[in-house]
Formats: sequence, C-alpha cells, structure tokens
Amino acid sequence: MSIPLLPGEPPELLVLDKPSRCPYLPERTARLPLRLPIRELSRRELDVRLASGDRRQGFVLYRPECPECQACEPIRIPVRELHRSRSLERSVRRGSRALTVEIGPPVMDARRVELYNAHKLGRGLSDEPRQIEAADYTDFLVASSCESFELRYLLAGSLVGVAVTDRAETALSAVYCYYDPAHENLGIGTFSIMKQVELCLDWGLDYLYLGLYIGECERMRYKARFLPHERLIGGEWRRFER
Repeated sequence: MSIPLLPGEPPELLVLDKPSRCPYLPERTARLPLRLPIRELSRRELDVRLASGDRRQGFVLYRPECPECQACEPIRIPVRELHRSRSLERSVRRGSRALTVEIGPPVMDARRVELYNAHKLGRGLSDEPRQIEAADYTDFLVASSCESFELRYLLAGSLVGVAVTDRAETALSAVYCYYDPAHENLGIGTFSIMKQVELCLDWGLDYLYLGLYIGECERMRYKARFLPHERLIGGEWRRFER
C-alpha cells in the first residue's frame, strides 16, 4: 500500500492517520495524523507550520483534527508583551540563583533517559507504567525534522532538567521539558519557559510557542498564566489578556 504524499513545501508523507485514545482527555477519541516532511524544514517553513498549529515529535509533525472535540488550542506568547508578574519574577530569581544553563544539540544518554522517566512517572503524567528506553528517547527528543537544540539545567554541576526547543524564523517552539521531580521546589518548568522567552528577545524573535492549551486538562492549564497570550481557535489566533 502506497503512503499518501501531501502537498506543501516541502511535501509530507502521511505516515499514520487513525483514531486513538486521547492522551490528554482519556475518555475521548483523538485523531492526530502524523506527517513526515520529505526533508528538513527551513526556519521559514517551520514558521508556517507553527502558525498553522503544528507540533513536532521526532521527525513527524501533527496537529489535532478530532471530529467531535476542539479542546486542544495551540498557544503562543508574544514575547515582547509578556507581563512579568511577581510570581514569574520570583521563578526567574530562584532558578537563576540555583541553576546553571547550557545550550547544545539534543543528545541521548543514560542520565537524560533516567530524568525523563522520573519526571513522567513521578509527576503522574502518564497512566502507562512502561519506562522509555534509549531508542524511544532518541526517536522522541533527539531526532528532528528542523533546527533544534536543548537547554540544559544543572544544579551543582549535575543535570536536573532539559528543555528541547525548535528554532523557526520568527519564533521558538517549546517541544518538551522534563526535570527531576526531587527538585520541583526550584520551579524548573516555569524557569525554563522564561529562559526561552529570554532567548526569543535576545535573538529578535516574536513568539514562543508552548504547544497545546487544554482548559479541561489540569496539567495543561498552567500555560494560561503567561499573559498576554494567543490561542489558535477556529483557524484564527485570538488574544487573551486575562
């Protein structure tokens, strides 16, 4: 059976398109067609896809196309307008005092796999007890169809968090952040978003894409605290001030 080739620049192969249980709202059925670009995306091509609501996982792109649910809303921060609340400023100060930040290409090693599994299972982010292995990690967070890098968060020289990030022409996209739940008091998740905002400003970029906002999913609601932000609803980016 031939794999459908979807038009675009570059064209994309439709590698999987079938209903599945929603990973965010388990009582619902999701449709997340997976598309594989035939070559690496340029920064401009990634910009177009992010603005259309695409997310990346490994080499493939996807966006929710669920026939009976529109709960998933792509969300982005216009970084020059972000209101730095007292809470966000505290997160920046706390993280800056405790953590060293490094930037480099995404890599896989035993420490990263260990941290990823500790974060996923320790924070109850999945009802699947199976831990990922090295090959799974590589497929998910090292393989990429665009320009990607990772932010590394070190505490006293030891890696305690990683944020895989994509670079587009006018934006960064936060792909996935994980950290040691034993150091949850450091607020590494919020600190990481603020570091990505800082990079956007340093590099003259307009937006930081945070993935999907799902108001009905408790673990996804935190994204709405970054104000103002924009959400893609009904094909239009709508601004939220509060």
